[in-house]
Amino acid sequence: MSGEVIAVYPGQEAPASWDGCILVQASAPWAAGAIALLRQLWAGEGRLVVFAAGPRDPAGDDPAGDDPAGLARWHDFAFAAADVVLRWWPDELQARSVPGSLAACRDDQRVVHGAPPDAPYRRYLLDYADRHALSAATTPAGMASAALGKIGPGARRTGGEREVPLPVWQAGSFQRWYSAQVSAGNTLLGARQVWTFSTGPGRGLLIYWALQVRVRVRAEDRVKSNEVVISRPDVSVMALYRRGRTTDDTAVVLVREFRSTAATSDGFVHELPGGSGDSGDSGSDARDQAVAETAEETGLSIDIRRIRAHGSRQVAATLSAHRAYLFSAEITEDELARLRAPERTPYGVGDTERTWPEVTTFGEIRRNRLADWATLGMIAEALLD
Repeated sequence: MSGEVIAVYPGQEAPASWDGCILVQASAPWAAGAIALLRQLWAGEGRLVVFAAGPRDPAGDDPAGDDPAGLARWHDFAFAAADVVLRWWPDELQARSVPGSLAACRDDQRVVHGAPPDAPYRRYLLDYADRHALSAATTPAGMASAALGKIGPGARRTGGEREVPLPVWQAGSFQRWYSAQVSAGNTLLGARQVWTFSTGPGRGLLIYWALQVRVRVRAEDRVKSNEVVISRPDVSVMALYRRGRTTDDTAVVLVREFRSTAATSDGFVHELPGGSGDSGDSGSDARDQAVAETAEETGLSIDIRRIRAHGSRQVAATLSAHRAYLFSAEITEDELARLRAPERTPYGVGDTERTWPEVTTFGEIRRNRLADWATLGMIAEALLD
């Protein structure tokens, strides 16, 4: 299938499906040149749609015509659906809004900023982009290349799927949530990206995302549109224990770690060792992840043959779509003694993760209320299964 590029101007209806979508926010002459460059450079086999925020003919009729509300809805849709947004700052008048615009979209990795070499605020724009890992260029060709680099071959989306920006659409955590909805017979009618959080080199690794979604619920024949779906990579968790006379007497290994979200009396979370590496829903990958995280956070290496798998469940279904894969292993008295020895330095990875192993009992965990309900439930599953 040969690729195609379709330009859509204010008031025009968007195609029913596409593989990539770019919004050009610039004057009409520059937008025309950008669209021509995108047509020339697009190498994908699918459909690239380019929304031009300005009128096709700047000397023609007002694109709002008699329907300014309709035009506003068109712009809202174009911005929400765009995989990439191109913003060009060519002159003094527009340059005055550069600082505010950059600050407003500092966390939006979809945006590519650009200004010609002699434009006011060019140095400010490039410095700001460098410090915050934003995309920026000083030529239209550079901006077009940056935009298409973000899209790559793209991914086909149809109907309400079009409103899920490509980075979220390609996230394993989104695809697992969406597959569950489709399996239930539900239909995604639309979405709006509320927030994303990326990290890693160039902030190229998407960790968290939040979408306000409109879903047709087949079982109830209604549309649900007042909730936000939040997710992150799935986690692999290990319950280490040593049987006691009773379940309450059973020794359990937790790790104590400062987390900014903690609302406990000591300001720390007390949880099972574990962590994430977006390895999909492969049980073997999740098991390897659990073993690695246990060694990293407790210093204890567990032979994979000692581990039991308990499956996966959502951790907090009313808040987040991500799941936890639970594993467990009974440890020896020697291993328990090693974990009980006072630690002078924490485990973990650098300053971003400091974990302190602690040995307690299931009864103490139930009574002291430091562990959250999800942790308590996972421990109970491991001990009672």
